[in-house]
Amino acid sequence: MSQDEQQQVRKNFDEAINMSPSDLEKWLGTDGSRSVGQKDGGGESTGHASGRRIIEIKRKNKDDLTESDYAHMEKAAGYVKRHLAQRPDGDISETPWRYSLMNWGHDPQS
Repeated sequence: MSQDEQQQVRKNFDEAINMSPSDLEKWLGTDGSRSVGQKDGGGESTGHASGRRIIEIKRKNKDDLTESDYAHMEKAAGYVKRHLAQRPDGDISETPWRYSLMNWGHDPQS
């Protein structure tokens, strides 16, 4: 991946992921976080695992990001973009839609 591509991926990721690592870490410890998403064989949802990875990525120096990190950053930004387009009507405060987005590091109420 070229430096220009990396820069674009970081930009998209930073725009999509609006939760701080500490806020995301707190959220992932809640029952609401664990209540949503597709579960893998170990019982953890894909989004919950992604949230843990996002925390690691956000805490890294940009020079230490790997190709795998960039791939996950693209995946996370794409998920947030697609999921935002499916916003339900009404109050979203305590909805699975919002909780799922928050597992991926985006709080639509921020």
